[in-house]
Amino acid sequence: MSRKNQTLGEFIIENQSSFKYTSGELSRLINSIRLAAKVVNHEVNKAGLVDIIGAAGDTNIQGEDQQKLDVYANEKFIQTLTNRNIVCGIASEEEDDFISINSQDENNQNKYVVLIDPLDGSSNIDVNVSVGTIFSIYRRVTPVGTPVTIDDFLQKGNQQVAAGYVVYGTSTMLVYTTGDGVNGFTLNPALGTLYLSHPNMQFPEDGNIYSINEGNYNHFPQGVKDYLKYCQKEEDNRPYTSRYIGSLVSDFHRNMIKGGIYIYPKSSKNAAGKLRLLYECNPMAYIAEQANGKASDGFTRILDIEPTELHQRVPFFCGSTNMVEKAEEFMQNAE
Repeated sequence: MSRKNQTLGEFIIENQSSFKYTSGELSRLINSIRLAAKVVNHEVNKAGLVDIIGAAGDTNIQGEDQQKLDVYANEKFIQTLTNRNIVCGIASEEEDDFISINSQDENNQNKYVVLIDPLDGSSNIDVNVSVGTIFSIYRRVTPVGTPVTIDDFLQKGNQQVAAGYVVYGTSTMLVYTTGDGVNGFTLNPALGTLYLSHPNMQFPEDGNIYSINEGNYNHFPQGVKDYLKYCQKEEDNRPYTSRYIGSLVSDFHRNMIKGGIYIYPKSSKNAAGKLRLLYECNPMAYIAEQANGKASDGFTRILDIEPTELHQRVPFFCGSTNMVEKAEEFMQNAE
């Protein structure tokens, strides 16, 4: 039975039997993500003291300016997962293509691929606002012992075996699920150990927070505009409170604890939406559903969307179930 103040290592061992694949490989994989997150956390906490903030001078596959910490976090996660020889492939938001690991080694029996957003919200790092890491884990669909292919990564979100995020904030937390509820672990910086601090995390069914970049209001679809007017109307338990940090991990984390909805819709500026299905929306949707929440693109369940490319973008509505369903209602009525 899990208990507060249990270490992440103890929790993984104790709950390994509840996971339908019990080889121990997934447990080692979660531990590797924990290790890389601690290394990145150390650098994030030094921002401003060393030359680690600001632009790196490059752009990623999406054409966005890479921050120095983006590059650092990307390298650390890839390095850690590769060196520990526990995955057969990695896809990162910061990389053009997926990475095949030990593809020439016939003895490579690793079964998992990892998709990762190494440092979500990194543009906020130089103003000391919380950033995070998002990860998603799938079992490969191609034969074990062969090189991974694009098919191993273009799986629907409902095929995830684990997903989670790390929020580097006033305290550093790792939150993850293996399909049996959501649990949060807080880092004790003095000991370098993560302890169970938030067992069985759940979205309240209703909430009073909406998180959206209202500066883009004029570019939003009519359904989103109508929902925002509903949120702001003085009626029943409204108006709701507007809270938008600009780091998906931070906004999601707050809304899961307090109750709310996060929206990043398509717009006249981003016709397909801006968030990436594989690196951001699928893992967050999986966590949300495991925490009694809901996630959709305004019409369709996120986890049922068929991916067609590694860096595919989709609209994203995620949070407390009743709030997401109300937003979907406005979207459908505006069609």
